Amino acid sequence: MLVFSLIALSAMFASGEEGGGGSLLAVNYGLAVWTILTFLILLFILKIFAWKPILAALAEREQKIKDSLQMAEKANEDAKQMIEENKKQLLLAEDEAKKIVEQSRVYAEKLKTQLLEESKVQSQKLIANASQEIERKKNEAFDQLKNQVADLSLSIAEKILKQSVDKNANAEMIKKYIDEIQKN
Repeated sequence: MLVFSLIALSAMFASGEEGGGGSLLAVNYGLAVWTILTFLILLFILKIFAWKPILAALAEREQKIKDSLQMAEKANEDAKQMIEENKKQLLLAEDEAKKIVEQSRVYAEKLKTQLLEESKVQSQKLIANASQEIERKKNEAFDQLKNQVADLSLSIAEKILKQSVDKNANAEMIKKYIDEIQKN
């Protein structure tokens, strides 16, 4: 704005000296001198008052842009590093999940095998106990049958002989006879 005002003033002074009415291609030396003088004064004023603040502002702006670019690059690198770290952690988590699933499968298989073995052992115990009980009952029944046969034999023998026989001696003799029959 200041430059425009100085140029306009120099043009007014130059046109006032000549009285106007010159041609467009005619060289006006007074106007040229005033224009050059005004330009040099303006350049000197700008150098003193405006040049340093403009250069300082440009340098400050340039530094801010550099700092912003460096921060953006650093943020980009940090983001890439975080992405890589997250990928590694995700892979580790997937591996850990696979391990847990495999361990669970192995544990379930072991538990299944263990339960099957335990049920087999229990069923074998039940079968053995039942077999022992059956054998015991069979022996009891056989002993009862032997006693009944002995008693019946004694009764028959008493009736046949019509005499009184010593029960204990005859019972032993009958048991011995039945044992011999069983062996044969």
